[in-house]
Amino acid sequence: MSSPRQPPTPAFRSGANILLRTLNDQIEREAVDLEAEDGAISRGLLYRRRGSTPRVGVHVMHPRTDQSRNYLIPPLVERGFMVLGRAGRNVNNDIATEHERLLPDVAAGVRLLRERGCDHVVLAGNSGGGSLAAFYQAQATRPSGQRLTHTVAGTPFDLNGFELPAADGLALVGAHLGEGACLLKWLDPSVTDDDDWSSLDRSLDMYEPENGFVLPPTPSRYSDEFIARFRAAQTDRAQRLDDRARQMLRFADAAGNDGCLPQERERWRQRVQHMHIHRTMADPAFCDLSIEPDDRTVAAYNNHPRPDLVNWGPGVVAVLQPQAWLSTWSGLSSRAETIENLRLTEEPTLVVHYAGDSITRLSEASAMAEAPATDDVTFRTIRHADHYGFVIAPDGTRGDRTAEGAEALVNWTAERFGR
Repeated sequence: MSSPRQPPTPAFRSGANILLRTLNDQIEREAVDLEAEDGAISRGLLYRRRGSTPRVGVHVMHPRTDQSRNYLIPPLVERGFMVLGRAGRNVNNDIATEHERLLPDVAAGVRLLRERGCDHVVLAGNSGGGSLAAFYQAQATRPSGQRLTHTVAGTPFDLNGFELPAADGLALVGAHLGEGACLLKWLDPSVTDDDDWSSLDRSLDMYEPENGFVLPPTPSRYSDEFIARFRAAQTDRAQRLDDRARQMLRFADAAGNDGCLPQERERWRQRVQHMHIHRTMADPAFCDLSIEPDDRTVAAYNNHPRPDLVNWGPGVVAVLQPQAWLSTWSGLSSRAETIENLRLTEEPTLVVHYAGDSITRLSEASAMAEAPATDDVTFRTIRHADHYGFVIAPDGTRGDRTAEGAEALVNWTAERFGR
């Protein structure tokens, strides 16, 4: 008789989400529709303490995932804040996501909170929501005529024509440098042919024992020389993918040319639909814990204990339109760069870093805290917690989620803006 299946650890079970049935009875929630100025529809849940009239609102959104059940929401509401947890127009599917087009979605959420009586609004960015929040605030505070007018792909999308109400503060909790910046660290440079998922240059394979790899959970150890070659080759591969995306866009333009014969047009359209990107989970820091030592364990994104296996799976960006690659996932072209956008931010800023985060190194979190163009920056490091705030036990297993990250956000918001 087979043994009973073990329940998954909390990190695998829920990520950043909480179960609505666990909410305090005094928390009321309202399903809301959000319509951006360009007509895009999205959804969210608006929370507040029953019978209260909050004057401070917190907006929680991510470029891809639905944040309506984010774990930061209940503590904020219990403290007396109104919270909008929501999805964007491309929820759970970023095949076509261009970050520039997400900014009117954020604007719709900020407007809703102000319409519901909030005098102050904080953009709370968790994980990839941090780079989105920073990108939005950087554009929202630009003088008229100085905002972006085109997407990275060159498509006209003039942000000067949108109402982008600025927030009063930014709070980045468990945030990272941006989806493109993350993927630049994760791209497997041993891929020699992006049309062949199995192509392999073993001299650049971090999962090759001869290069220092040891089967997890034992940490690996890579030489400085290997890491330098590896990082340079990652940039080379990112550039190849950028070049391919731009070539695909040129083919698409040719397919739409009036002088193009119908059979040629169909051939081009079939060729330019999507990019297929393989092997995107290869950061030496996943396995080599001597690289900027902290509280992390050997693990890939989403805390999977076998990065080598995840790397040969579907990956985080298996299929993308070229516009989405350039705008969201390219570490060379995306404008959703947390640090660069924070440098344009003058509002009070909070940065909370989990010291066991497999995605973000302490030096990167410190750089986020040093970037804003204001002295009003608060930086907190939470020890022995992973990307989603789950406590890392001494044996490397995950326990319950720590309350320290949420408490830092709640206390900072109350100190800066009241209730």
